[in-house]
Amino acid sequence: QVQLQESGPGLVKPSQTLALTCTVSGGSITTNSYYWSWIRQPPGKGLEWIGYITYSGSTYYSPSLKSRTSISRDTGKNQFSLQLSSVTPEDTAVYYCARELEATPGYDYWGKGTLVTVSS
Repeated sequence: QVQLQESGPGLVKPSQTLALTCTVSGGSITTNSYYWSWIRQPPGKGLEWIGYITYSGSTYYSPSLKSRTSISRDTGKNQFSLQLSSVTPEDTAVYYCARELEATPGYDYWGKGTLVTVSS
């Protein structure tokens, strides 16, 4: 059973960088054909895909967030991380990490999500 757990600060000030980590257990982030994603849901709105890092370490980002987003990984700790710079209150959301299989729609495992509020 694969489990994902998000961690990081719940409150970030405007203009600062949001940093979250997803710790994966029950499966390796380097297992062939799996992609590891960050997704968010602002209050009262739908899900928004932020980006992913693949099993080989390649990254892909949403065009609307690309200039502010960086996703990296620590294979020794079986973790992958999100950094979102220059945040504004519009970045307030529940942030999720999730796993998807290459060329297969949808996600098979999700973290529980963590609320990040951007406020001074």
